[in-house]
Amino acid sequence: MIPVKGVAGQRIAVLGLGRSGLAAARALRDGGAEVVAWDDNPAARATAEGEGFATADLTRAGAFDQIAALIVSPGIPHLYPAPNPVVMAALRAGVPVDNDIGLFFRSFATEEWHSFDMLPQVVAVTGSNGKSTTSALIHHILSHAQRPAQLAGNIGRGVLDLDPAADGDVIVLELSSYQTDLARALTPDVAVFTNLSPDHLDRHAGLGGYFAAKRRLFAEGGPDRAVIGVDEPEGAYLAGQMAEGPTDDRVIRVSVAAKLTGPGWQVFARKGFLSEYRKGRQVASIDLREVAGLPGAHNHQNACCAYAVARTLGLAPRVIEAALHSYPGLPHRSQIVAQAGGVTYVNDSKATNVDSAVQGLRAFSNIRWICGGLQKEGGLEALNAASGNVAKAYVIGREAAQFALQLTCETEICTDMATAVARAHAEAQPGDTVLLAPAAASFDQYDNFEKRGEAFAAEVAKVTAG
Repeated sequence: MIPVKGVAGQRIAVLGLGRSGLAAARALRDGGAEVVAWDDNPAARATAEGEGFATADLTRAGAFDQIAALIVSPGIPHLYPAPNPVVMAALRAGVPVDNDIGLFFRSFATEEWHSFDMLPQVVAVTGSNGKSTTSALIHHILSHAQRPAQLAGNIGRGVLDLDPAADGDVIVLELSSYQTDLARALTPDVAVFTNLSPDHLDRHAGLGGYFAAKRRLFAEGGPDRAVIGVDEPEGAYLAGQMAEGPTDDRVIRVSVAAKLTGPGWQVFARKGFLSEYRKGRQVASIDLREVAGLPGAHNHQNACCAYAVARTLGLAPRVIEAALHSYPGLPHRSQIVAQAGGVTYVNDSKATNVDSAVQGLRAFSNIRWICGGLQKEGGLEALNAASGNVAKAYVIGREAAQFALQLTCETEICTDMATAVARAHAEAQPGDTVLLAPAAASFDQYDNFEKRGEAFAAEVAKVTAG
């Protein structure tokens, strides 16, 4: 655990008592704070009370008297589409509002670091798609190279649940826009921006607000080095803001759309080959086509970002290449769950928005596509443009008929996962891929995308058992 600094003797309120909220409460208590906790869910309050935390309704009048700060869990809106009443009460009372990420960055470094031979470093990864894979891949590469590393944030452990840093430790954090938007301290050593596509637009009042939340990771403290995907205008803009000039190698530009040229530091992938260029000259190349855990151009972008980070941390290209080949992939991200009768079954349940589903559609051929769910803003036009590899779509979700009407490929309304998998299996031919890439949220039928992916894998196991 990382005890929070600078809170001894203070009364700190914590709103939201899920994984990150409880971890924050524990870390605050370890730092000497008096914690007052609240969650609308009685079961969550009971769990906190069972750990000895006092709970109090923070919506009541005078709740913020004598409160020094409010720590808010990521899922709770603090501004758009409307601020949570507790957050607004804190702001009106002049009480600072922060989250566990802000607490982590102000508390991670300790006096013990003065005795270390190699200072610990923090790598923080944000973007719309690929954050989890990029973060897990960086952690995997470091572990393969026998570098001490911990993975946390939006993946793995809560940031304040991490162990205190060891000599040379590297902390890899996946950070969502919900986490970067509110944190009062953001000071990673290396910051990564994978890409940007429309998502969470209601939470950030549009694409500009969403990008602004991501940009804070680079603007609030300023990382020593920035790895930035430049295939979208926002990434190119961010790289331009961070660099002092064309030769500034504190910015590493990443692309899977074009060969990058110029005197700076670039990492790009074309036709399945990753290339690293510095000062206009190629210094390394890796064939990604046989890396089973990273299929498709979107995963090649993740590989480029992870490679760039590993290079900034001093790892040799041959070490990184070996680690890429041993990477097993993450559950629910282009995960092969079965191969039977010449048909491959792929769980990409994490493809919760149109852009991420498009990447999955481009990664495979002869696709039997299972899609649908709680549709997000923006429409499905991009899916139609990328559906050339789709033999047929099997649509699930409570609004499956409406979802199917927006698709131009052949569709069948299945509504539930069992029917969709059974129909796709029955019609699949050798060489086909049955792909779950929903392009929608899961909440109309499942608690989260993990549960949806598990349901897909379970149904695949049933139909392939014989």
